Amino acid sequence: MSAMLLPVADFTAPKIEYNELAPLLVVFGAACVGVLVEAFLPRPLRHLVQLAITVVAVVVSGVLTGILMNDKKELLAAQGAISVDGPALFTWLILLALSLISVLLFAERSIDGGLSAFAGQAAAVPGSDAEREGTAARVEHTEIFPLTLFAVGGMMLFAASNDLLVLFVALEVFSLPLYLLCGLARRRRLISQEAAMKYFLLGAFSSAFLLFGIALLYGYAGTMSLGGIADALSSDTGSDTILLAGTGLLGVGLLFKVGGVPFHSWTPDVYQGAPTPVTGFMAACTKIAAFVGLMRVFYVALGGSRWDWAPMMWIIAILTMVVGSIVAITQTDVKRMLAYSSIAHAGFLLTAFVGLAQAGSGVHTGITSTQAVLFYLVSYGFPTIGAFAVVTLVRDAGGEATHLSRWAGLGKKSPLLAGIFAFFLLSFAGIPLTAGFTGKWAVFSAAWTGGAWPLVVVAVLSSLVAAFFYVRVIVLMFFSDLPADAPDVALPGWQTTSAVALGLAATVVLGLVPGPVLDLAARAGEFIR
Repeated sequence: MSAMLLPVADFTAPKIEYNELAPLLVVFGAACVGVLVEAFLPRPLRHLVQLAITVVAVVVSGVLTGILMNDKKELLAAQGAISVDGPALFTWLILLALSLISVLLFAERSIDGGLSAFAGQAAAVPGSDAEREGTAARVEHTEIFPLTLFAVGGMMLFAASNDLLVLFVALEVFSLPLYLLCGLARRRRLISQEAAMKYFLLGAFSSAFLLFGIALLYGYAGTMSLGGIADALSSDTGSDTILLAGTGLLGVGLLFKVGGVPFHSWTPDVYQGAPTPVTGFMAACTKIAAFVGLMRVFYVALGGSRWDWAPMMWIIAILTMVVGSIVAITQTDVKRMLAYSSIAHAGFLLTAFVGLAQAGSGVHTGITSTQAVLFYLVSYGFPTIGAFAVVTLVRDAGGEATHLSRWAGLGKKSPLLAGIFAFFLLSFAGIPLTAGFTGKWAVFSAAWTGGAWPLVVVAVLSSLVAAFFYVRVIVLMFFSDLPADAPDVALPGWQTTSAVALGLAATVVLGLVPGPVLDLAARAGEFIR
């Protein structure tokens, strides 16, 4: 029987721009190497090797990102799925810088008797013999380093996603490691495990909302490309009902990661229960990646329907600022207070987001607003990690002393540490000569220019309310008597010292000389599609 020749369909190999994607590939490749190290390297060597791999990968990725920024070459890579544009590269650079500081905090082992902040055996029951044996043997979870690299790579991919399916994959890539990291606190393990479970369950629900929104937008436009959705909007060929439903569901999933009200309920519990180095990493890096991803989706894909979703963003921005600022006043735990502060800052960022939507198109106009948001993310990220680094140093017999009453008189016991923390709080409050002041001025100006002046008024009033609980902590530290059972101030290792110093230096420089970073954010330009 003669063989029948079947027609062979033409196949074109996908083009992958490896040079432009090199920063991503370095981070993900190092994470995979870290997994192999966990499998094959003897346990005593893992900590040093994992730390070296992580630091080298972050630094190399940062250098490659800087080279790409200098070349000013913008393109849609990986068959149009990833946008290597100015905002993406700027975000990558800031994420890598903040991740490097966070990794230093992860590696700290001199604060608490030579042990890190992470559990030795996550599977051991809290308070059990197995846990005590692991602590006595100084067993450590060095898996935190490849998990961190996977999270960083996912955040970088999320901020650059030009395809909704890639966006969802990136969301899961950086979320799943964070769920694990939140449950690995060595002290107060039950509250840490509770935080991880809450984060996982609520994160799963938000991912489901996001996925349903993606499905509806695909049904509307027939494509998952952000540019393709924008083209479908301009031709107005689909059902408005599907478009509105998809936009709303997609917004829920993205605003959950941003920490916008009413999708914020996970934030205080997770921030309080997670190991403090992880809390600082999440508070700074996750918010940056999530906000840039939010802007990219709504400006590039959904810019043509801005008059439909802008009212929703107005309401969420107001609720986020008001709830974050007012509820923070009632908090008695430092980490929960900083969590609600983070929620309020998300509201301030949303003012510029709405201002750009009001100004007109989200893709080809409003560079000033995009510049303001990018600069605000920088000016918020560095003092945030620095503040949580300071929290790790105030300790008693049970570990970190995070109740506000335990911070009374800290300025008398350690004036330097209290002064540094006070400076970070003043930056959060937006006091002049700090990074926070320049950041708030930038986003409020952008929103006002865009016509969202009522939001600016609410933002200014919320800032005044927020200043109260920041100043309250400062007064507590410097003008209260030092109690007899005051907690100790741990002597930090070079890792925590470096993290605090870098956060402090960035906060000072961004407040006094913001021009270079503002110019860099301006040169980042627009989102491409």
